[in-house]
Amino acid sequence: MTSEPQQPSTHGQKPVLSGPGQDNEFLTTTQGAAVNDTDHSLKAGERGPTLLQDHHLREKIMHFDHERIPERVVHARGAGAHGTFTSYGNAGKLCRADFLKPGRQTRVFVRFSTVVGSRGSMDTARDTRGFATKFYTNEGIFDLVGNNIPVFFIQDGIKFPDLVHAAKPHPDTEIPQAQSAHDTFWDFVSLHTPAQAHVMWQMSDRAIPRSLRMMEGFGVHTFRMVNEAGKASLVKFHWKPKLGVHSLAWEESQLAAGADPDFHRRDLAEAIDAGAYPEWELGVQIFPDDGTAVFEGIDLLDPTKFVPEELAPVQPLGKMVLDRNPENYFAQTEQVAFHPGHLVPGIDISDDPLLQARLFSYLDTQLTRLGGPNFAQIPINSPDSPVNDMFRDGFHQHRVPKGIAPYKPNSLDGGCPYMSQVLSGQQPPLDFPQPVASGKKVRSEPASFSDHYSQARLFYISLSAVERAHVQQAYSFELGKCTDTAIRQRQVECLAKIDTQLASGVAQALGLPAPAAVQLDDPVASPALSQIGKAWPVDGRKVGVVFNSGNHQHVPAIAQALAERGMSPLLVSASGGEVAPDLPVDRTYLTARSIEFDALVLIGPLPPAPDAAVALDAKAGALGAGGVPIDPRVALLVAEAYRHNKAIITLDGLSDGLLQAVGLEDDAPGIELVEVDGVADSAQQLLSTHRAWERFPVKD
Repeated sequence: MTSEPQQPSTHGQKPVLSGPGQDNEFLTTTQGAAVNDTDHSLKAGERGPTLLQDHHLREKIMHFDHERIPERVVHARGAGAHGTFTSYGNAGKLCRADFLKPGRQTRVFVRFSTVVGSRGSMDTARDTRGFATKFYTNEGIFDLVGNNIPVFFIQDGIKFPDLVHAAKPHPDTEIPQAQSAHDTFWDFVSLHTPAQAHVMWQMSDRAIPRSLRMMEGFGVHTFRMVNEAGKASLVKFHWKPKLGVHSLAWEESQLAAGADPDFHRRDLAEAIDAGAYPEWELGVQIFPDDGTAVFEGIDLLDPTKFVPEELAPVQPLGKMVLDRNPENYFAQTEQVAFHPGHLVPGIDISDDPLLQARLFSYLDTQLTRLGGPNFAQIPINSPDSPVNDMFRDGFHQHRVPKGIAPYKPNSLDGGCPYMSQVLSGQQPPLDFPQPVASGKKVRSEPASFSDHYSQARLFYISLSAVERAHVQQAYSFELGKCTDTAIRQRQVECLAKIDTQLASGVAQALGLPAPAAVQLDDPVASPALSQIGKAWPVDGRKVGVVFNSGNHQHVPAIAQALAERGMSPLLVSASGGEVAPDLPVDRTYLTARSIEFDALVLIGPLPPAPDAAVALDAKAGALGAGGVPIDPRVALLVAEAYRHNKAIITLDGLSDGLLQAVGLEDDAPGIELVEVDGVADSAQQLLSTHRAWERFPVKD
């Protein structure tokens, strides 16, 4: 429910009236008809399906879909990869879809994306990430179009233009790019309080992933699966990464935005090229389809809600491996067109009002972005299964159909194409015969949609102390970028309904009075929501091996040992060249920055190189702590890695005094002194937990 002024105000800001198209202080349609509700789509009853006759919904979404030409309005910046999905064959009692049957392997294409930024923005902005998968099944295309966060900002698709207008750069200055740290975003989410749960996730480390390979994916909505017997179950889709869920430090994400704005794209492409193929398991949470669409008190039709895995464990159905980079970015990653209505027999939608609107929006937006209705003929969008749709003509029509009767029924073309049930063994895409409750045509929402804070609290208290500190820092940073004090205060008051200490900490950082304490429930925490506390594979983790031309004799053996354990060694030296035949230096002190490495191996001594001058490299102005001479750029590299809790490995007898020269203790957590033959084992063990979180303890 949106809490904003509904009538002209006698104080504060006056309505902006600027002429034709903006000359009425009340909201209207483009035809001038008054609108009394722009928060809810027209549905058959409070919990019923959205009605096609809702002109305001269609007009609002249609205009929004065509606001950018030809770049995507949202999810403009993306990275893609080809791969294969292999079914575990255990879904027979749940779903009749052919691609889930035993032994099935299905070609896939995946597009990851940021949401708010333009196509030329940076990869590492604090943002939700799109996670869209196109399955080229034997029964047609199935698109699973989700995000790396299981909830969304809004409950009804009619609010999507409002959300994105608020999140996009300010329309007068086109600032800021790809960021939510500005007045219009926080004005919207502090008034439209259904957004508070998603905002909590976005202020967490989930919004700054270390790698696209280390993100979970979620279908967000509730879907319906139907088995061969016609029995239906409700499900929520999950992608679980083999490497675990890991994130950047906030400072890293900011550094990467300038030093390497292609950070995530590059990481994905290089991992695939190196044979460290990203993997995910596809799983579902399963709920009874008993007509209530409620599970353990959680409304399954509310896209701002998730179901804790402790209540409904994720059941794995198959594995996806991405093993091939796109041949051409535009032809494939840019032109791929997803749509949540691209379904196959056995998978159907629910009455989630956000999902219902997406069924219209995705088709509509392709008309502008891809130049007409024939975008399914673009190779990346073409199904592997045979097609006979009877569609004709239109922009970019590449097919040359035969026959003279593109209509049904016909006799002149022999009645072809036939209805699928006529042919033995074929089944049409299943529209499940879901009962629809009779009711009045209303713009409304069920009472269960009015809880906007409990799940934000559940997520927050389920995090570790380190993660909660990061959430507080994120709110303080983002709201600190807002110029309107009233917006800051209003959002802090929203936080008071989520967690008292969080609200007080953010208020203190902003110089605001702490809001009054609110009596809060204490839900049972969901440990599955925390990223910290487990060990994970280290495939494709990047280890910077730092040396200079005078001490490189151990580098080949160290690089080989790291590679044999699945890690990716990057050789960093004072200057370029080769350490050995076919073993080039990957980075120099000039081009290296700590954001690129998950761990460092220091092979000393590392004295200042000839180009260690500020005039040649500003990083050479970094200061050490004295003692053993060290190149100031290496000192900066090590200092950044240290404060980002990264593993640092030094060699016994070769790296003496290096850490002290940077002012660091060599016995801090995550720092190890080893022999040459112990480097790879040490790196594997340290990287399995991602970072040495205990280096900077946080009080619980």
